[in-house]
Order: sequence, then structure tokens, then C-alpha cells
Amino acid sequence: MKNILAIIGLFSLCGLFIFALQDAQTDENFEKKLINDYNVYALQVPNNLDFAGEPMPLKDPEVFERMDRELLVNTYWQSNGLLMFKRAKKYFPIIEPILKKNGIPDDFKYLAVIESGLTNAVSSARATGVWQIMEATAKENGLEVNDNVDERYNLEKSTEVACKYLLKSKEKLGSWTLAAAAYNAGDTGVSRRLQEQNVSNYYDLLLGEETGRYVFRIVALKEILNHPDVYGFNFREKDLYSQIPTYKVEVDTTVKDFTKFAEGFGINYKILKVHNPWLRDRFLNNKLGKKYMIDIPKKGYYN
Repeated sequence: MKNILAIIGLFSLCGLFIFALQDAQTDENFEKKLINDYNVYALQVPNNLDFAGEPMPLKDPEVFERMDRELLVNTYWQSNGLLMFKRAKKYFPIIEPILKKNGIPDDFKYLAVIESGLTNAVSSARATGVWQIMEATAKENGLEVNDNVDERYNLEKSTEVACKYLLKSKEKLGSWTLAAAAYNAGDTGVSRRLQEQNVSNYYDLLLGEETGRYVFRIVALKEILNHPDVYGFNFREKDLYSQIPTYKVEVDTTVKDFTKFAEGFGINYKILKVHNPWLRDRFLNNKLGKKYMIDIPKKGYYN
């Protein structure tokens, strides 16, 4: 009996030893794998960066450090970075020709990226849509905002309004960089700071945290989105999002039920709203007989 117990004890000890050895090997292998497969690197800040053709003064050590920060933060926020690549493929083709038509530098499409992540976001201050437009600004520039319709959610129309705002800011402040800063802080706020501090450009201004980072964040996203390989982002073309082709239907009457309206085109209410987020209710009053253009997806994409 004693011999049997001794043998059992010996096997138990051997089992514990083997388990401990395997566990140690697993930890060691895991550590090696972690070191080999995941590394965090200091980034090389490019020597020449600009916003809308206006060079960044990177020889200024304070400017250099601020740019380095934004490149690091946005490079190593990998999930958000990949989403920006995916959404840019979908929405930049809509934004780019509108900017060009209005004489706005193409770099301003990255302003929309940092404003909303190219989503129809709503801020705590109630700024709304991809371009984060306030209700008063929207109405001043001809957008309809009410319980039925909010055209800040219409990407084409809101981009036009953003262009108007930026052109006015550029005319008033004298540079595209300051116009970009004013999109965040307002023309009056930026003008006052320039006068108070007796300087003439964005990079010489002492600003609050958000506006102080604003242009640097835009340039960081521009740099990363244009050089995915340099910053470690790997994807295939098929991994990116694309626009679903649509056609437009003119509506100049009341619509009592958008669910039934959608069904008439072979889609459901959800799909109608996905393509027309500016329709804010399940019906449309339209007492004045205004003409609206509603996007309907072409057949075959949701079936």
C-alpha cells in the first residue's frame, strides 16, 4: 500500500513539474511573441509638412514637439486610424469636388476628419453632422433645420456651407491656417488673440488646448492617411468602405409615412434613413411644396 502511494505521489510531483515547465515555456514564448510581433517606435517627424501649402515652422522646437505628439497619438490609436482610412474612401469622393469647386484647398477634407471622424456626430454644444455646424450658422447659410428636416446631415449641402464659412475666414484672417483655426474657435476669437498677442500667424499664438492642437491634428491625419505604410497601417482595397450607388427621387408634397414610401422603392425605412440622414422624422410636412431630392439605392445592393 505504501509503495502504491509513493508511486502516485511521484507521478503527481512529475505532473506538477511538467505543468510548471510548460507554463514557464508558455510565458517565455508569449513574451518573445509579444516583443517580436508588437513594437512601439518613436516616429520620424517629416522635415517638410504643410497645411494648404502653408509650411509648418518645424525648426521651432515647440512646434516640432506639438506635431510629434499628434503623429504619435493618431498613429497608435490604431482602431480609429483604420476607421479613418475606411471612411475616407467612402466620403472623400463626395467632399473633394465641392472643395475644389469653391476654391478651398483639398487639405480641408482632413478638417472634416478631425471634426467628426466622418460621421454624423452631434457635439455637446449641438454642433451637428460631418462638418459640425451649429444651427444658427446652418440657417444663416440657407440650410433647413427643423423637426422634419436637418440639412446639416446632408453631406453635399453641409460641405457647401463649410466652404462659405472658410472662404469668409480666409478673407478676414489672411491665411488658410488661421481660417482652419477659426473653424474651431471662431473668427472673432482668433482675431482677438492675434491682436492681444501682437502676432500674425497661428504657430505664434498661445491658444487653448483644443484650438492649439487643431491644425496639428489636421496635418497629422493628412500625413498618416497619405502614407499608411510609413505608419504601420495595413489593409487591402476591398477592406475600405464604398458608396452604394443611388438615384434621386424628387418629392414636392407631404409624405405621411416614410416606411410606406421606402417600401414603394423596394427598401425599408432603415435603408432610406441610411442614405438620407437629413430626414429627421417618419413623415414630411412640406406645407409649402418645397422640392426635396431623396436618394434611393440602386437595386441589388441590399438583397
